[in-house]
Amino acid sequence: MSAEAPPVAATGGGPSGEAALAAAQAEAEATLGAVVDAAGLERWYRAQLSASGAVSALRKGIGQLPLEARKPYGAAINALSTTLTTAFEARKAQIEAAALEARLQAERVDLTLPARRPRVGRLHPLRSTLREINAAFQSMGFAVYDSPHVETDEYNFQLLNIPPHHPARDMQDTFYVANDGLAGEAALDAEGAPVQRVLRTHTSAGQIRAMRALGANGTAPVRVILPGVCYRNEDITTRSEVQFTQIEGLMVGRDVRLSDLKGILLQFARLIFGGEQAVRMRGSYFPFTEPSVEVDLRCALCGGAGCRVCKYSGWLELLGAGLVHPTVLRNGGYDPETHRGVAFGVGLPRLVMLRHGVDDIRHFYRNDLRFLQTFR
Repeated sequence: MSAEAPPVAATGGGPSGEAALAAAQAEAEATLGAVVDAAGLERWYRAQLSASGAVSALRKGIGQLPLEARKPYGAAINALSTTLTTAFEARKAQIEAAALEARLQAERVDLTLPARRPRVGRLHPLRSTLREINAAFQSMGFAVYDSPHVETDEYNFQLLNIPPHHPARDMQDTFYVANDGLAGEAALDAEGAPVQRVLRTHTSAGQIRAMRALGANGTAPVRVILPGVCYRNEDITTRSEVQFTQIEGLMVGRDVRLSDLKGILLQFARLIFGGEQAVRMRGSYFPFTEPSVEVDLRCALCGGAGCRVCKYSGWLELLGAGLVHPTVLRNGGYDPETHRGVAFGVGLPRLVMLRHGVDDIRHFYRNDLRFLQTFR
């Protein structure tokens, strides 16, 4: 019986009724054999075996039969229902098996193909460049010294020859930290006033700690770099962020000269930017060095010929440096009459921007994979 065919009328339990049921069974099995997918199975089931299907319609006609004919005719309808249900389940299993086989063929994996390479991450460009810089200075005998991120106002400013109300503090507006629960120096200074704590504005704050920890009361030489994150209350622009990584360098000894500083920085520039690099020094001012210099790097993009990036000067500003100020040496435990030192500080993001031609410091902190993947 087709899905659209009307149910066969109940004609009694005699030969004509049995013939009608046989014809209904033959037609239902024929339409079931033509079904090829799950949707067709669902339509066939609704037409034949559901509560509104053809078999249920046959059952509704049993009440119109004589009493003696109802039982055999009902048994015949039940047998028809069982037969069609068994046929439906068998056809369903065949269609599901065929669908699974087709899927397996479509999704078959060729085991002879080479395996796909897994995606491998890498270090952030700032971190990888910092490791290169550390290695460059370590090859020149510098040790890496770590200093606290949360510093006292004394270490961050005063011991570096930047007393309160010094104009240099205007350029290093910073974030102050509450004293509650912080370990370290006493909560009160020698005069009984609360110790002011700040997020360090430069890694120069670690100079005093390094000299006091490694200088053996002003008798031993010191040669360290102090890399780390610094914090300033800056407007976020293409050239400034509220946090940035800086590398401070410090060398103290009896025979240290400004020429040593130039040699160190020239070797550093050649290790990082290439063996043909050159540097130059210009007079400048920093509170913690005297004399102070700005160190320029020959433009790595134009080779010194002049371009838009270097403003057609052939040079790019790299870092600030100088001889350690006598007051800073004295605060670190050294006698400025017998010892001298050189110090320098370079911003890591600026160095990476110069090296790779990046024009916006904010790219380093956005976690944009399209940008980071360019450094593969």
